[in-house]
Amino acid sequence: MNKCIFVGNLTRDPETGSTNSGISYCRFSIAVNRNYANANGEREADFINIVTWRGLADNCARYLQKGSKVCVCGQLQTRTYEGQDGTKRYATEIVADDVEFIGPRQNAAGDGETASAPVRTANKKVSELQPVETEEDDFPF
Repeated sequence: MNKCIFVGNLTRDPETGSTNSGISYCRFSIAVNRNYANANGEREADFINIVTWRGLADNCARYLQKGSKVCVCGQLQTRTYEGQDGTKRYATEIVADDVEFIGPRQNAAGDGETASAPVRTANKKVSELQPVETEEDDFPF
């Protein structure tokens, strides 16, 4: 099983783009505090690179900014690419399938008022779902 969950703050504004085939992506990193202090009594942080795709990427680009507190769920992946000097390089990042905005954010006017918005729209509540009628022969087992 490859499942990672991190809670942290964005270290910079998200970077957006799209692939040659037009699929949108959004990249950002978050600082995640460690649960313990070092020898000097200071808590250190790990910096985690995150990438989102398609609609989730569009929402992250729209709502997130440096300092936003988020909960990211996804899979750890390592990819290879060719560096500018022609050498093979590796990048390890979380490919997120869920990003939850868990703190207030500055509004676009920057006047200090906060607003909150979901990065990912929630699925319908179980009580809103309609039952699906099936025949016993419909199941593949």
